[in-house]
Amino acid sequence: MHCPFCRHPDSRVIDSRTADDGLSIRRRRQCPECGRRFTTTETASLTVIKRSGVVEPFSREKVMSGVRKACQGRPVTEGDLAVLAQRVEESVRSSGIAQFDANEIGLAILPHLRELDEVAYLRFASVYQAFESLADFDAAIAELRAHPGGAAEAHEGETRGTGEHEARAHDHGRDAARASEE
Repeated sequence: MHCPFCRHPDSRVIDSRTADDGLSIRRRRQCPECGRRFTTTETASLTVIKRSGVVEPFSREKVMSGVRKACQGRPVTEGDLAVLAQRVEESVRSSGIAQFDANEIGLAILPHLRELDEVAYLRFASVYQAFESLADFDAAIAELRAHPGGAAEAHEGETRGTGEHEARAHDHGRDAARASEE
């Protein structure tokens, strides 16, 4: 690590502590050349592959921005959004995988958003689960009613994968809604 003051190419670690609820390490360093001290923060990187193929670092702010749109007009605070973004990051980090498709991040948001606000959950789910008709909404609402407040635990651990489970559940719900219409 280069010294930010004299640009000496080396530094000595004086103290290390965990920070950000264990997601990063704060290191206090000293330059052997000029003797000045400085602090660095180290985190394991998470990257997101966007639909365009561009790879970029995971951003809690982008999670909050996307969810904020679904929460417009709902009783959800900025603090609620920050906690949701932190939980999403923790859940994707816990998978042990460092690179995710943007769609997988969207699917990882769903169980946490459902706990926060069911209307915002439906808005967000309609995009990430590609609702095509009112029957899709009916099926999602029926699922919310069948498992009030407890679905988040059922969906924990589904943050990584191809989305096949979500697609099967979505198709099953749509088929059930169509059958009830007949």
